[in-house]
Amino acid sequence: MGLAATIAAAASSASVRWTPTASDRYQLVLSTTPSAAQLRGPFTAMELDGFDTPASVVASLHALGKRAVCYIDVGTWERWRPDARSFPRRVLGKPDAGWAGERWLDIRQQRVLLPIMAKRFQRCVKKGFDAVDPDNVNGVENPSGFKLTMGAQLSYDRAIAALAHRDGLAVALKSFAGGAAALEPSFDFVVEEQCVQYQECSKLAPFVAHHKAVFDIEYTTSLGFCGALPGGIEGLAKHLALDAWVRWCPSAAG
Repeated sequence: MGLAATIAAAASSASVRWTPTASDRYQLVLSTTPSAAQLRGPFTAMELDGFDTPASVVASLHALGKRAVCYIDVGTWERWRPDARSFPRRVLGKPDAGWAGERWLDIRQQRVLLPIMAKRFQRCVKKGFDAVDPDNVNGVENPSGFKLTMGAQLSYDRAIAALAHRDGLAVALKSFAGGAAALEPSFDFVVEEQCVQYQECSKLAPFVAHHKAVFDIEYTTSLGFCGALPGGIEGLAKHLALDAWVRWCPSAAG
């Protein structure tokens, strides 16, 4: 049995501790560690960096009756991460445009990448996170430097979801509207970026149809986009830096 198949088999017997719903109000703070006051904000789930966030912050969220989602990059290499040297040079592709220090990964190399990602997810578990948001699962849509196929991308993404489920973590499909129909059975919710701006919200309909939460982030200070969101998608406005500033669409719960 191959590595991905072994992970999938183990995942099938794991129970997910918590899965967000459309009634949750989502918040993301990735550029800094939120203050105690920011943790008390009017949201029910907060996404935080899996490496930089202390377990004490996750515990504080839980004490407030809130949930914590672990941000982990699974599709690009980040030179500043403590495990950056674990990645062989052969799996490092072209730079991720606009993000200094990041390079696309050769997601065809699952035997190399999945053990590294498994350790990252275990970090999330040890800190007490309830779910994981694996970023950059759409390398096939970008100039990665590798001849990636949709089949290879879907295979890798499903293996990533199975890793999360094996650890009892709910898992988000991050900003891959083009893969939503194929990946809906494997993922528990969606964290999308700019589906209104790029006119891709309709592609997320399979998640809405299966009553799975879909959170769309638009990088703006205006809520003018809210009226363009289809039913079942909760919208929030954020700064691109993903600091603590946020505005939720009026339809958002809470």
